[in-house]
Amino acid sequence: MYFISFIALLLLLGHVAKAQISADLAWMKENYEKKEMMIPMRDGIQLFTTIYQPRHHHTNHPILMSRTPYSCAPYGKDFRANWSPTQMMFARQQYFFVFQDVRGRFMSEGQFEDVRPFNPNKQGDQTDEASDTYDTIDWLVKNLEHNNGKVGVAGISYPGFYSTMAALSGHPALKAVSPQAPVTDWFMGDDFHHNGAFMLMDAFNFYKGFGVPRPAPTTRYNPGYNLKETDKYRFYLKSGPLSTFTHQYLGDTIQFWNDLMHHPNLDTFWQVRNVRNFVSNLKPAMLVVGGNFDAEDCFGAWNLYKAIEEKNLPSAYNKIVMGPWSHGAWGGRSTGENLGKARFGSKTTSYYHQNIEYPFFQHFLHDGPVPSVAEATVFFTGENSWKQFNQWPPTGVREKSLFLQPGGKLDFEHPAPLAYRNRPDTTMSFTEYVADPAKPVPYEGADTIRSRTNEYMAADQRFASLRNDVATFTSEILGTNITVAGPLYADLMISTTGTDADFVVKLIDILPDTVQNAASGPDTVYSNKPFMNGYQMLVRGEVMRGRFRNSFEKPEPFVPNKITKVRFYLPDVAHTFLKGHRIMVQVQSSWFPLVDRNPNKFVDMYNATDQDFQKASIRIFHTEGVASKLLLPVVSD
Repeated sequence: MYFISFIALLLLLGHVAKAQISADLAWMKENYEKKEMMIPMRDGIQLFTTIYQPRHHHTNHPILMSRTPYSCAPYGKDFRANWSPTQMMFARQQYFFVFQDVRGRFMSEGQFEDVRPFNPNKQGDQTDEASDTYDTIDWLVKNLEHNNGKVGVAGISYPGFYSTMAALSGHPALKAVSPQAPVTDWFMGDDFHHNGAFMLMDAFNFYKGFGVPRPAPTTRYNPGYNLKETDKYRFYLKSGPLSTFTHQYLGDTIQFWNDLMHHPNLDTFWQVRNVRNFVSNLKPAMLVVGGNFDAEDCFGAWNLYKAIEEKNLPSAYNKIVMGPWSHGAWGGRSTGENLGKARFGSKTTSYYHQNIEYPFFQHFLHDGPVPSVAEATVFFTGENSWKQFNQWPPTGVREKSLFLQPGGKLDFEHPAPLAYRNRPDTTMSFTEYVADPAKPVPYEGADTIRSRTNEYMAADQRFASLRNDVATFTSEILGTNITVAGPLYADLMISTTGTDADFVVKLIDILPDTVQNAASGPDTVYSNKPFMNGYQMLVRGEVMRGRFRNSFEKPEPFVPNKITKVRFYLPDVAHTFLKGHRIMVQVQSSWFPLVDRNPNKFVDMYNATDQDFQKASIRIFHTEGVASKLLLPVVSD
């Protein structure tokens, strides 16, 4: 009966959402007119631009712009069908809305280049994405009647990258910029590499269509290779090494895929595409937005904000908002009340729209009141509450070592000293597993992996706890709440029988075996259902390609069987482990098919053969002096 009622509720909500979308579209058509323009750049290339202009002119209006490689469709007389709640708030304040196809995409002229590098020393008619933005803004403020001379730029994901580039344009009319889930560093943590490890599933899903060459302007999207196989785990496994996979499915047609294959290390190619290197002396107000469960660009949001903080004066307006969201979930009509089975107890996206995004742009573009936006507005899962801070990480945070212990235990206390340390027959304490590239650990527990889900970022990890190739460490039941806020680091002491290895570290919140014994109610992080008993919620997981442990520019092989430190960054966390819960840490050496398989051999992975793949025995040490640990940013009482 409950299930039937729940389905009925979903259907009702779906009808309500459709009715609202229809009503918003009707309102836009009544109050706006649509124009399509080709705006010239300094080198003569013209960019296709769609402008939604208010019909009524009681005053002059601000301009809100988004530049995108994903098309500013629909083309022609039809209006965009779906306007977000925040866009409708701006529409009722009579903003101009401007959408532009970036150079070389869809209906714009020119040659497209992925994450086109910023050129700080442009001369003459030289261009980059910053200059394209400058030229567009300059045309808009000079040619749109009844504009107030103030421009804002916002965008999510790849448009978030173009938003950051807009901030580098230096145009005096640009007053406010919001890079949201911004593509920032495609080698260290966004989309296609994490700590140098190749994110196979996302890269192929994206480039099999997005990367197809566009010989001439077009309104159509090319879907590229049609992947018919339903079980993606089996598909990627049977496809073999990356060299075979590339030859079979992509050939030489996808330029940036070939770039990925030819730049395995952090060389100049990646360094000039890391926009964090250039975000100094910014003039517009900046509002960086992201989701703590963003599978694509969680790294970008946290670390773009930090780079702006480091490279600008303390007086610069630079704020960050991080909610409990998957990729871009705050940008549409999602309520942000849950991600899969994890519940957050409130409509987190409405809070963001009404209290942060709308006041931010209203103030800087439309002379609205000064917004009461904190330096950092961050949603803490576990306790399910928004918190405001005057800096990030917050004051009062201290790094606390959480040690992996013998017997699968986890504790803040140092491991016990090894008895009889001076005896030659004494061995180190370690946990050992075999990493077999032929049987990699799946990234989620579904019987069939059909696609890369958003929900895996907060999904149940019990499936992995049962595997022999996953080292699992669990704390005692917590007697008090433990809140973590800030960057998280894994500090492992390992050995391997191979010459290379990946390390995946997962920080997990274990719900009580009987949820009724925990603090319950609508605001708890879990739904109040029996299947949540013992749920192992992923709080943060990240991969490290071991060859980069000392340098991302100059990888090094492991010396077989030598104890070696592997330390790496996991994106910042904001979570409270509640009293009655337990903390778990899992360590494994594959995360498939999210990440390509490491052959456990120091070879060029992008040209490895079947013969290069081999089993390796991995040891995680937990003896005093060689103790593996996580470095948690714990909020002091």
